[in-house]
Amino acid sequence: MMAKILVSACLLGRPVRYNGSARTVAHPALERWRQEGRLVSICPELTAGFSVPRPPAEIAEGRSGEAVLSNGARVIEATGADVTDLYVAGAQATLALAREHDCRFALLIDGSPSCGSGFIYDGAFAGRKHVGAGVTAALLRQHGIEVFAETEIDALQARLL
Repeated sequence: MMAKILVSACLLGRPVRYNGSARTVAHPALERWRQEGRLVSICPELTAGFSVPRPPAEIAEGRSGEAVLSNGARVIEATGADVTDLYVAGAQATLALAREHDCRFALLIDGSPSCGSGFIYDGAFAGRKHVGAGVTAALLRQHGIEVFAETEIDALQARLL
């Protein structure tokens, strides 16, 4: 049986990002996986109950998703609202979906406070990035799911061989 791949909905063309946009990725492997029925699409934020559009959010104080999951950091919107609990709920729902479909791999949009896997923003809403993972990416990794950014499709493809 071919492995299923959890994918950020915005990468598949869904306009679910905070600003109502998509971040559609065109890649032959992604299109082949779609045709093979291997993709399981989710937006952790929408699953948690956020709307589109919504205020941008970042993990505060240059921390990461691992710190959020251990209650050592908060996710804050640009408005100042603390949305940590919703981000954790979205991550848990995403993990449940991944388990339901036996996904061992995830392809998530980098930079997001949920889905970032290589980098996230530092919490100052100044466009500064730092190495780290979002809440969902961190939770998936803690449960043995390999997480790849949209720039790493070739590496994911190599892992599937």
